[in-house]
Amino acid sequence: MDGQLVQVCRPSDSSLELIALVATLRQEFAELRAANQRLERENIGFRQQAAYWKSRHRDALQRIAGLEQKVEQLEGEKRQLKADLFGRRTETTTRSDRSNHLDDPQGDSQEPQRKRGQQPENAGPKRRDYSHLPVREEILELPPEQRVCPGCGQPFLPHGYTEDSGQIEIDVSAHRRVIRRRRYRRTCTCDGPNTVTVPPASKLIPKGRYGISVWVEVLLDKYSSYRPTERLLASWRLLDLDLAPGTVTDGLQQLEVLLKPIYEALQKRNRQGDLHQADETRWPVFVIIEGKEGYGWWLWAYLSQDTVVYLLDPSRGHEVPENHYQAKARGTLMVDRFSAYKAMSQVKQGLMVLAFCWSHVRRDFIRIGKGWPQLKTWALEWLGRIRVLYRLNDRRLAVEKGSAAFREADDCLRQAVAEMKTQMETELARADVATPCGKALESLREHWEGLTRFVDDQRIPMDNNASERRERGPAVARKNFYGSGSKWSGQLATAAFSIFATLSMWKLNPRKWLTWYFEQCAADGGKVPADIQAFLPWNIGEEQKKGLTDRGLPEGDDTS
Repeated sequence: MDGQLVQVCRPSDSSLELIALVATLRQEFAELRAANQRLERENIGFRQQAAYWKSRHRDALQRIAGLEQKVEQLEGEKRQLKADLFGRRTETTTRSDRSNHLDDPQGDSQEPQRKRGQQPENAGPKRRDYSHLPVREEILELPPEQRVCPGCGQPFLPHGYTEDSGQIEIDVSAHRRVIRRRRYRRTCTCDGPNTVTVPPASKLIPKGRYGISVWVEVLLDKYSSYRPTERLLASWRLLDLDLAPGTVTDGLQQLEVLLKPIYEALQKRNRQGDLHQADETRWPVFVIIEGKEGYGWWLWAYLSQDTVVYLLDPSRGHEVPENHYQAKARGTLMVDRFSAYKAMSQVKQGLMVLAFCWSHVRRDFIRIGKGWPQLKTWALEWLGRIRVLYRLNDRRLAVEKGSAAFREADDCLRQAVAEMKTQMETELARADVATPCGKALESLREHWEGLTRFVDDQRIPMDNNASERRERGPAVARKNFYGSGSKWSGQLATAAFSIFATLSMWKLNPRKWLTWYFEQCAADGGKVPADIQAFLPWNIGEEQKKGLTDRGLPEGDDTS
């Protein structure tokens, strides 16, 4: 019985094989499960890596897009700089490519090209009158052998009249002025010297050899014609006058003292009034100043209604116009968008308000059209809107204020300004506005209040072109003789520039005015006259002004 039970409980070979198979399967299942877990972990790792590299790829695409946009921006700026550097800057040629013009293909096809010179629709210039010039008569006669009839040999008799004609000539020559002072002998027995001599002739520079006409010519040639002094001296050598450059330098240093009071009076006058313009340009002064690197100074130009004042300063900061206008300054200052004017204390306190220049705004859109050809159409549209403002404002200024025509023109101008503002805000609200366009429009919105001051005050111009024109002459001088070699020469340059520009506004001949002023200085012993008020343009009487009028300047011309 026991043996049978043992036999029944003992597994059979097939059972053992099945058990072994199950064990094997379990082991394989465990291995497969472990392998599956390992693969799942690897899959998770691969997924994580794939997500990482996808993010890296996305970042790379964004970086590439940013770099492409930056490249496009730099390419546009490069085209802008090339246009500024190599483009023509003349204001007279309207169809050539220049930095202040953007060609409009549609405009060129619609409008005929304007020819240079006198336009058929404009009246011709008046014939100039030279009757005020002195006359030197010259009589032409036949040679004696030609005063007889070639046929019979009878002589010709002089007629009672002549055939007259005229030519304009210029006689430039250097001469020595020999002054002989008469001496008189006393014929009486009164007390005193036996010999009386005429007092010495007055001199502009005491003990100087050169007269007033020489120094007037030097000042005019350098600071009105903007030529280097060496060129003038070279031309004088052709007239047999050899003048040493050192002598000219010493003389100019003494003349600076004589012109300084006139310059200070112009500065005082320039601060008055409630409408001003200002601009600045480079002017090198080759002196070493502690704490300043290089020789770059700045020539500031300040315009009022009847004066022009230039001021030389090593700084381009806001303290320069602040100190010029002083604390009592009031009114409107027409400027470009240079930040120094915005930082003036008078502006921050509200004593002076800034009016900004539309010409500079116009240049923003021109630069965009030149730098980004795909935005040229957009830029031309804005240039057209600015052109409309100029035309409407000119139309308003051409009619009498208060008339029906003025009210109509004023309404049209205000409507155009409102439409431009609406267009500006609409484009700025768009999310897809191009970067260059957005920058230009943001600047337009930032300066909008100052740009539209001319709408309410007709005296305010739309641009500061007048002050920029006043700096063209000094800019030419800077290119011709490279600024000033000393501080006193820079001060003389600013004084001479200011005097000549102000005389130009008053239509006074600078040669006649300088001669008149220097003659008085010479009469006072080579010193500044005790009272300079009579020499200031706004104090000159009508009779005196007739003798100082610049007759060589046709009516309506502007020497600026």
